[in-house]
Amino acid sequence: MLVHLPVEATPSMLVGVRNYAWVGVDIFFVLSGFLIGTQLVKEVSRTGGVDLKSFYLRRAFRIFPAFFVVLGLYAIFPILRDAPTMQSIWSFATFTVNFDFDPRIGRAFTQAWSLCVEEHFYLVLPLLVLLLHRRIGMGWTLLIAAAMVIAGMILRYTIWESQVGVLVDANKLRDAFAVYLRDVYYPTYTRLDGLMFGVILAAARFLKPELCKRYTPPRIALPVGVALVMTAVVLFSVRGPLTGTNLFLVFQAQLGSVAGFPLISIGIALILGAMLDLEQLMRRWPIPGAAVVATLSYSLYLTHKSAFHVDRLVFGEENLKGGLGFAVYLVTSFAVAVVLWFCIERTFLLLRDRVLSPNR
Repeated sequence: MLVHLPVEATPSMLVGVRNYAWVGVDIFFVLSGFLIGTQLVKEVSRTGGVDLKSFYLRRAFRIFPAFFVVLGLYAIFPILRDAPTMQSIWSFATFTVNFDFDPRIGRAFTQAWSLCVEEHFYLVLPLLVLLLHRRIGMGWTLLIAAAMVIAGMILRYTIWESQVGVLVDANKLRDAFAVYLRDVYYPTYTRLDGLMFGVILAAARFLKPELCKRYTPPRIALPVGVALVMTAVVLFSVRGPLTGTNLFLVFQAQLGSVAGFPLISIGIALILGAMLDLEQLMRRWPIPGAAVVATLSYSLYLTHKSAFHVDRLVFGEENLKGGLGFAVYLVTSFAVAVVLWFCIERTFLLLRDRVLSPNR
């Protein structure tokens, strides 16, 4: 939300943070990999299998209702769109919009790219766990993960050299950045690192807890994780090739695109593991409002860009600057999220619990 907030309404204390707020997506992928991975590893360890019907139904009740309501509003009322142009509704409805997602063609509802990655993850991971849990051990799992990391780096390097670098050399920087987003940043096959390391963390903590305690205690995992995240952030400080044709900056941008994603994912996974080990200590300092934000997070994710856009239409962008603008954007985005939560999300979550209740 901070990334999408207009700069003129961003409080001065958050301006510096805003430049790196995109890290939230990478944190989300690791968290999602850990949470879904833990759920599946526990189930397969307990029952010897995965209830695919229950898993997919739970995900469908959780994701589809609110998403398709918002997508329907975007389709029926173009005035709600946060940008004049939009990719085809069909590509959003089939969760394929993150493939060939060119911001030069359509820029409305762009945040849906990460939900597409998530849906592909939901579709594939239970099948992999079901097929492989008795066939491979932790050693083979780590070997496959290493192969995936290397393959992802090779793929992103190849895309940069063949697609992005050519445009940088021709000094077509805006086109180069659009191609970077389309071919490197958005597609599922280039963004598997966070989800994968989240799943590895889940498997390691559940299946090999003694090894985690021995080799990655908080005193080791926390500083190493922070160092890896900071290294990745430095590489990503030149995000894409918009900074010019300076050879060092271009190399830094390329290195970030190739190696930055696994570095930041490993770092976040290590920090998450350390925080889980320190959970009892951290509970002494609860964060007021955290539970509310967590509850509304999906609705906020879906609606905040449209809410910001409507604010500008209603109040005028020139009137939404400084602290007043920040307050208006914040209050209205939360108000819209609350409505979506109570009317749609909560309703279907309650229905899910009734439909999938073991007592029925």
